[in-house]
Amino acid sequence: MEARMTTSVRNVLILILVLLATGSSENDLDFEFCGTWHHGKEPLTLNFNLSTGCKGISVSANKSSLTINGQITGHCRRSDKIPLKRFQLESEDNKFCLYWEPLLDLLKLEIGGQNLTLCWPVTLHGSCCTDLSLGPNEPEASYGILNGMIKTDIINHKIHTGYNFSANSINCKAICDQWNNGFNQVHGTEAAVSSQAVEKIGHACARSFEVEMKAHFGGNNITSPATKGVSAKTATAVHLPPALKKAAKKTSKVVCTFFKNITVFQEGHKEVQILSEVVGITIENEVIVDLSEPIRIEFHHDAMPKMHSRKCVSWDTRKDPLQVNWLVDGCETKLRGANHTECLCNHLTYFAILVQLQPRPVRHLLALTAITALGCAMSVISCIALIIYLCKKRRSKEQSTPIHLGLATSLLLLNLLFFLTGVLANIGGESVCTWVGAGLHYTLLSSFTWMGIEVLQTFWLVCIVFRPSPKPYVWNLVGFVLPAVPVIILAAVGDIYGMREVVPSTDLSDPYLMCWMKVTFKALLAHYFINMTILVILVFSGIVMLFLVYREIRTRAEWRKNRVAFLSIWGLSCLYGTTWGLTFLDFGPLADFFLFLSCILNSFQGFLLMLRFCLLDWMKKPTGGSSLRSRISGSTKQHMLHSSLRSSNSGSTKQHMLQDQEKS
Repeated sequence: MEARMTTSVRNVLILILVLLATGSSENDLDFEFCGTWHHGKEPLTLNFNLSTGCKGISVSANKSSLTINGQITGHCRRSDKIPLKRFQLESEDNKFCLYWEPLLDLLKLEIGGQNLTLCWPVTLHGSCCTDLSLGPNEPEASYGILNGMIKTDIINHKIHTGYNFSANSINCKAICDQWNNGFNQVHGTEAAVSSQAVEKIGHACARSFEVEMKAHFGGNNITSPATKGVSAKTATAVHLPPALKKAAKKTSKVVCTFFKNITVFQEGHKEVQILSEVVGITIENEVIVDLSEPIRIEFHHDAMPKMHSRKCVSWDTRKDPLQVNWLVDGCETKLRGANHTECLCNHLTYFAILVQLQPRPVRHLLALTAITALGCAMSVISCIALIIYLCKKRRSKEQSTPIHLGLATSLLLLNLLFFLTGVLANIGGESVCTWVGAGLHYTLLSSFTWMGIEVLQTFWLVCIVFRPSPKPYVWNLVGFVLPAVPVIILAAVGDIYGMREVVPSTDLSDPYLMCWMKVTFKALLAHYFINMTILVILVFSGIVMLFLVYREIRTRAEWRKNRVAFLSIWGLSCLYGTTWGLTFLDFGPLADFFLFLSCILNSFQGFLLMLRFCLLDWMKKPTGGSSLRSRISGSTKQHMLHSSLRSSNSGSTKQHMLQDQEKS
């Protein structure tokens, strides 16, 4: 009876402390100040100077700078001046918000659609600043802060140069400890009334554990403290390997922190989200990388369907310490079940699991991969045979032969690299994929360029009849040298080429690896600006050229033969690359049909190209095997018409070029 009364008294005291901590002011636990920065057009900067203490914080602005000065943090000390050019603040009025989480010592600024973390979350070991209240405003001005507000309450509609806020100090560590030790045991009406405040405190608090690595350190296991609804068996667990002691040279203490408030670390992308809590593992004043034995972190979370992939990630502080940047580098993901994920990481930082919310997997990936591999293999063999054939035919000095030879060479390299890209990605890894991805991009652009040259050569023969076509060396420069220019530029920019994961729709946990352009903003921008633009131009010009050729020859006797008409359109489509236009039809009820058709035609393009030349030779034999005597008889149009043309000079007219086949 006495023990029960003691427990009740303790719980009542805890409840009183909670009510005092949450208070009557809505700004006790957190702080949110928003406004519109009215500035000039000159270069803009963000200035901030933050130090420990509990005096308050001020936010001020002028024509060219936004300044944050504060003495409210428990651990964070930062001072910097950041140019805001990369945020593209084109308007003279830009909204911003400043967020303060005292229980995590976290300060964030949102501006230009970007979240900047000025002070990263930590576990507090003492007091913290809460209950920020408005002090005297700075005077009105032409440039400054417009429509300043605290959460949803507008302070002033006019433009002021700044706002000042004072703060009060409370024992944050005691509040978090009390919540962790007994809030869930509080019962009664009062506890029910304060349940939202209790949950808010528990969500904001982080728990840290300090491990002393002694001389004979054999590893250590740390488990996240159990909370309401979470048992010890399903709590996040961390295993520190013995190799960590050898890597740490300056200190023997490692700190492991568990963060329940994952919104602090959430990226701005809607496609991915942090699945479970975040674990921070640090050793003060040391950077630990490339551990011989990885750190093992076991996350337990809600069950995820196979349509949503999970990956272990770590926060990269090297790229931009002000923004969240999750990377898969240095971590290996092991899926132990629908609600259990194990991460093996070889360095120290913040760790979490990213889940893909809006997956865009590839349908029928296994079948498409098999078709592509077979098509590329046959295209490689066919292109080699075609190159040998064209080299022998080159002695006839036909104008189109060097162009056909350039197209066959580029397709040979493209299909060879594409056939090997999966093997090279699995064997060579990221370092090899950087070079292979660049090479694959170059051969693709070179193939597109040669297809465009085929279109241009046909246009030259059909429409421009009084000028000789360019010399072969000009076409070689355009077809082989020009595509290298964007590839070299993109390689110099960096973070474009590398390993790419193609995720199947059946099981997102088993992606297909290949070397190509990465899934980064810069790579996607380059893909759409370069690859897709060139492809649209190529397909459009190829379709237009097919129409022009059809208009010229539709009345001829040969066209009335079905096989000639079909082979003419099919053969020119192989040369012009119009089959690549099927890529744009991957939508609607016929999406799967066009997906397979595009895969078959484009992967077998080298084989179909060789087949075209074989059929042309075969179709000429019944006519007595007469040879083509004109210098331009090797052009695309003559191959298509299968006619022998009378000898003519470079100034011959179009009518002479389209003469009927000579009588035998």
